[in-house]
Amino acid sequence: MNDLLAYGRMAEKHWREHCPRMVRDLEEQGRLREMLLEAQERTLDEMETLLREFRRRGLNPQQAHAQAWELVREKYILLPPESPS
Repeated sequence: MNDLLAYGRMAEKHWREHCPRMVRDLEEQGRLREMLLEAQERTLDEMETLLREFRRRGLNPQQAHAQAWELVREKYILLPPESPS
């Protein structure tokens, strides 16, 4: 997958706002797009795994998605803000 989808675009918006030094460093290294795609792919993979597990446990699709997103979002997409320099 080479296109930024919703998760990749969400990550870019969040990172630019809350992690500007990281974004600047990644841009200087020519790796920003690569890292956004990786964050997107990891999110999608982990969400899929969790959705299957939560559905197996009897949650409806909305509940499963909400719980999976709660567990995954801060790992790859909504990174903690950088401390002020």
